[in-house]
Amino acid sequence: MRIGMFTDSYFPQVSGVSTSIRTLKEELEAEGHEVIIFTTTDPKADEAEKNIIRLTSIPFLSFKDRRVAVKGMNKALKEAKKQKIDIVHTHTEFSLGLTGKFVGYMLEIPTVHTYHTMYEKYLHYIAKGKVVKPRAVKIASRYFCNSTMGIIAPSEQMKEKLASYNIYKEIRVIPTGVRIPEQIVGIKSRKREELGISDSELVLLSLSRLSSEKNLDKLVHAFPEVVAAYPSAKLVFVGDGPMRHDLETLVAEMDLTRNVIFVGEVRNEDVSEYYQMADIYINASESETQGLTYLESIVNGCPVIAKRNDYLSGLITEDSLGMLFEEDDKIGKTIIAYADFFHSSDVAINQEVWDELMQEISSKAFADAVLSYYQTSIDIYESQPREELKLRVNLLEKIKR
Repeated sequence: MRIGMFTDSYFPQVSGVSTSIRTLKEELEAEGHEVIIFTTTDPKADEAEKNIIRLTSIPFLSFKDRRVAVKGMNKALKEAKKQKIDIVHTHTEFSLGLTGKFVGYMLEIPTVHTYHTMYEKYLHYIAKGKVVKPRAVKIASRYFCNSTMGIIAPSEQMKEKLASYNIYKEIRVIPTGVRIPEQIVGIKSRKREELGISDSELVLLSLSRLSSEKNLDKLVHAFPEVVAAYPSAKLVFVGDGPMRHDLETLVAEMDLTRNVIFVGEVRNEDVSEYYQMADIYINASESETQGLTYLESIVNGCPVIAKRNDYLSGLITEDSLGMLFEEDDKIGKTIIAYADFFHSSDVAINQEVWDELMQEISSKAFADAVLSYYQTSIDIYESQPREELKLRVNLLEKIKR
């Protein structure tokens, strides 16, 4: 099968969406399928990338590290024809998403869509939330999704949100999978030495974009309680973003500079080193839709402490996998309780539960589920009356003119 994926966000832009798409691409290619990525230009991109078509773009408003295409529909259509793609898979509702729909209609092939982002959590990036309101998100999402063959939701939480938008097309939950990494011999000591941390110190890891929707300030505010119980504890922030300066200022104001380390952005290939270096991965975000960092942490052997939701309640089912908190004022107490338990107990992994979990969250299971959805969409599309499809193509041609 030849798949055209359309996304505004792809490497070298680091994000959960980029990681999800690349994981899917590589797994599908490993199974013998061809994947062509249509995405935005980026000053840091490698111009010699194979099967990656970049369309002219500009930074997106105040969200400067994300981009939107400003032209390139004809180029995308020409390349898609040349590549003879069988199906369009859109990963954005913006510029490349609309381009993907145009290509699908013009080539008379089906379009499926993955809805990655809870946009209500990001409206503050557009005129500080004063212009685009949640109702506009609902209407735009409903229009976009109802004109596809079907939608992939990374979680039940996302499916429920889309259902509340009155989307009538099928919404299939397919959680993003992760690769099961090898344990890197000696990495804990080596990475800690690099960061100036001893093997005996409690290390908490936060790995994400440093932005307000991640609630990272709540981790900082909770940390003095942890330091009171574990004076040499370290909080390591891996990632970069618009909140970095504010977080560094907050850390200084709270006299936590000796205990908090800002690593900055790291290569996606290197994140396993940080998970395997840490004792506990912590996350207070309520905007996560894919749970990618939770899965990455678990497969690297680093237990998770995070705010409870339905997805995490079904994932963190063993003591060895972590502990969840209900309210933000319980972050510090939960970390201390788990650290005490972790240090005083021989935390054993239930191998049967572990093996089953690894199979469920593997990148191969993810790709196989998406591939099955592609085939179902193609079968349904090809069974539709051709007259109706031609009417859609003619409509798109008129709009384009």
